[in-house]
Amino acid sequence: MDEQTPADAVQAGEASAQPGYGVGPWPGGEPDWPIEPWYDPELLAAGDTRNVIDRYRYWRMDAIVADLDTKRHPFHVAIENWQHDMNIGSIVRSANAFLADTVHIIGRRRWNKRGAMVTDRYQHVVHHEDVETFAAWAAAEGIPIIAVDNVEGAVPVDRAELPQSCVLLFGQEGPGLSDAALAAASAHIEITQYGSTRSINASAAAAVIMYEWCRRHAG
Repeated sequence: MDEQTPADAVQAGEASAQPGYGVGPWPGGEPDWPIEPWYDPELLAAGDTRNVIDRYRYWRMDAIVADLDTKRHPFHVAIENWQHDMNIGSIVRSANAFLADTVHIIGRRRWNKRGAMVTDRYQHVVHHEDVETFAAWAAAEGIPIIAVDNVEGAVPVDRAELPQSCVLLFGQEGPGLSDAALAAASAHIEITQYGSTRSINASAAAAVIMYEWCRRHAG
């Protein structure tokens, strides 16, 4: 058969897919399977119901990660994890959506992955025991830490400097960032709000900031 792209694969499999759940098995069976090494034989045989964009239908997971690694953005995301915050999973999902380089979990190693919707498999996630260890890593890499919290002196993100290479640091839902985290940051930014609530959901705030970074720097 003529060589097909991953996008062609999606169209080829749509007819046998369950509505809303990706694509079905590759039509025609094994004799018509594409031969490119990034395709997964199990997915070609059974269909691909994963939450991935059309380009990556039927791809092996390691092949997807390798392809993402060729174009990740130079911003990182860091999250303090002292209270087992359920927002962490959602922040990881947003980091994947906006193609962050790496997500850094500071504090507890374990975190609730439910909100990540399996996107942590495609996103680099590393752990730091405490703020000091995380800050030492950032200093060694020459990456400025930008703390996101509505504290006194924080600059609204639409007016703040947002370096192309940086790590965006988010705190826990409710208490926000610790004093140690705020002290480790070279800048403090916040999101302008217009209603009566003092703060917005931590995962929503993270998505807003990541989008603003992409608006300025992504191609």
